[in-house]
Amino acid sequence: QAQLVESGGGLVHPGGSLRVSCVASDFILDNYATGWFRQAPGKEREGVLCISPANWTTACAESVKGRFTLSRDSAKNAVYLEMNNLEYEDTAVYYCATSAWCGCSLDDFQFWGQGTRVTVSS
Repeated sequence: QAQLVESGGGLVHPGGSLRVSCVASDFILDNYATGWFRQAPGKEREGVLCISPANWTTACAESVKGRFTLSRDSAKNAVYLEMNNLEYEDTAVYYCATSAWCGCSLDDFQFWGQGTRVTVSS
């Protein structure tokens, strides 16, 4: 059964770093754009970053530029979201999703994981 599974969330101090993973099963993740979204408590889900099949990265959230990056691991069928210099406002559930091409809207993506929670707290 095709699925996306996020992992690696947790509690981190402000200024710290965390890497969350998105692993695909039963399909080749390299063939798709993978977007990362997040939903903070009481807020709507928003786009964060997206990596295209050609490995171009699109930043959807201005606040993560220079702090968050994406990478692929073809052997593990995974995409990683590396988050540095984390801020309280980065606290959210982080989701990955796939599409034929990158976008920043939830409607651009058809297949979603269940999310992993990231909490930035002192």
